[in-house]
Amino acid sequence: MPRRRNGYQPQMFASDELGARCPKHMVYGPCGGVRPDGACELGDRACPFVDAPLVRWHASEVAPRAWPIESRSAAVPAIPTDRPFVITDLRTVPFDLDSIEAVTRRLSVFGDAVLIGEHQNRPDYPPSFLARVVADSGGGPWVTLTCRDRNRIVLEAELEALAQSPIFGVHCVTGDARAPSVRPDASQVFDLDSLRLAALARAHGLRVSVAASPAAPPDELRAPRVLEKQRAGAEVCFVNHAGGPGPVARFVAAAREVGVTLAFIPCVAVFTDVMSAAVLEGFPGLVLDQREREQVLGAPDPRRAGIDAAVAEAMQMLDIDGVVGINLSGAATSGSELESAAIMAEVAEGVRAGRG
Repeated sequence: MPRRRNGYQPQMFASDELGARCPKHMVYGPCGGVRPDGACELGDRACPFVDAPLVRWHASEVAPRAWPIESRSAAVPAIPTDRPFVITDLRTVPFDLDSIEAVTRRLSVFGDAVLIGEHQNRPDYPPSFLARVVADSGGGPWVTLTCRDRNRIVLEAELEALAQSPIFGVHCVTGDARAPSVRPDASQVFDLDSLRLAALARAHGLRVSVAASPAAPPDELRAPRVLEKQRAGAEVCFVNHAGGPGPVARFVAAAREVGVTLAFIPCVAVFTDVMSAAVLEGFPGLVLDQREREQVLGAPDPRRAGIDAAVAEAMQMLDIDGVVGINLSGAATSGSELESAAIMAEVAEGVRAGRG
């Protein structure tokens, strides 16, 4: 096996055999995109990790950085404890700085941070650049890094840049695979997966978050897998939509039972029409509360009903022991990005008001 440029030579583990059958080359699978029948998110094969034993974290998997940094120019902001910590998905026009600024300013009136995503079906600015733009617009960046479009060297460069930026954290996920029709001219990299990326991010002094998908098979491995992510360096876990506060509470309790001590931030579904609900339902491994869905979409005023339902769900999530904040998640509306931001801001205002 060839040696890395910095002298690091990856070790071979039993899970590498599983990774050879995974389109994302994962060592620490499965990802959160496993379909209900155990199929890969691509739908063309079975996930090799579903029926395999839990893959344990190997501390020697990621080598220390080969270059020292004497000081950091930006401290990691503290997560507030005197009020609800509200993170909102950032939905903007691609490659539009005015849109990023306007949406960020609208969201930041009642929200603490914005979750900067990485999309498999649309272009994005580089994460470290986006973090600067969001910060300059008055927002608190929480930046997503995926392994799909960047090799390890580029991911390390992004982490170096983020370590010099005033960000709340870096959200380390393997990333969704692109559909065959989305940029077939570009390769998908997947040098790393979420655990190995989390270890690298922690080595750079960043607050590291990871994701958990309680509704994705294999159910029995989802809580223990969070423990392995914690061992790799994660401090916060974003809990994907699992059908409402009840399933999330059971998942957090199960994680605590196996030794997980990190903080949880559950996703709260924000939708006000059929299309914005369908956006969330289109992701493998995510499940909406069907009763809530019917009530919102069947209401005389779905916009008002969607906002009220999201506030109520957020309040229930915040009552779960171990939850330190909530992530207002989704497109919110089929309308414009500014309309989406207005709805998200109204939900955030309602959560703040409800919690004093």
